[in-house]
Amino acid sequence: MSDPAFPPLMSGHPVDAGINPFEKACAMAALGCDAGLIVYNVAANRLAAALVMAPEVPLEQAMAMLPACGIGFQNALGALGPPEVAVHLEWGGGLRINGAACGRLRTMAGTSDAQAMPGWLVVGLELPLLSAGGQPGERPDETALYEEGCADVNATALLEAWARHTLHWITRWEIDGPRPLHAEWRGLAHDMGEDITRNGQSGTFLGVDENFGMLLRDGNETKLIPLSTVLEQTA
Repeated sequence: MSDPAFPPLMSGHPVDAGINPFEKACAMAALGCDAGLIVYNVAANRLAAALVMAPEVPLEQAMAMLPACGIGFQNALGALGPPEVAVHLEWGGGLRINGAACGRLRTMAGTSDAQAMPGWLVVGLELPLLSAGGQPGERPDETALYEEGCADVNATALLEAWARHTLHWITRWEIDGPRPLHAEWRGLAHDMGEDITRNGQSGTFLGVDENFGMLLRDGNETKLIPLSTVLEQTA
């Protein structure tokens, strides 16, 4: 298997199967590694990678990197996979392929204070290529990439494409602000317009605010759940 080729401003750091790329990337980010580093492991049944970033805005705005990475994944699979394969993005980072859960994005930052500069932010991608066990269809709400008509998609090529498309969206966000990111994300959002429960609060998922905070309508009240609430906590 050849090493992935990443675009300028990005570099790769492979890890063995026993090392979690997300945890490794967070540890390296906390020690001051360069932004643009992608820690990754490509296995026969799983693709895992994590991108290190150094946002120069407060955490509340920097959380836009989570949907940017999600859009980057959808664009990457759209370019490599069959045209009939549908990818949707859960607000909290979950990935949906043809309606079923298929991996996730996760994120951690150097601070949990939404108004502080985070110093570093890591977004991890975890994608099952094959089901962990059992037969396809046993768990109808869960799937794996190769069981959704994507068996010909090369995992290394998908990782490369994710990096390219994510970099494109980060650059657009830096130049044009959040509007293009919002427009693209809304067309991919899972559960938009549905009644959901998140962080103990229930209501109709109306959309997001300028910083991708979730807007829930409960009767005459609209509640805001900041996207920073999905951050995983540092040890």
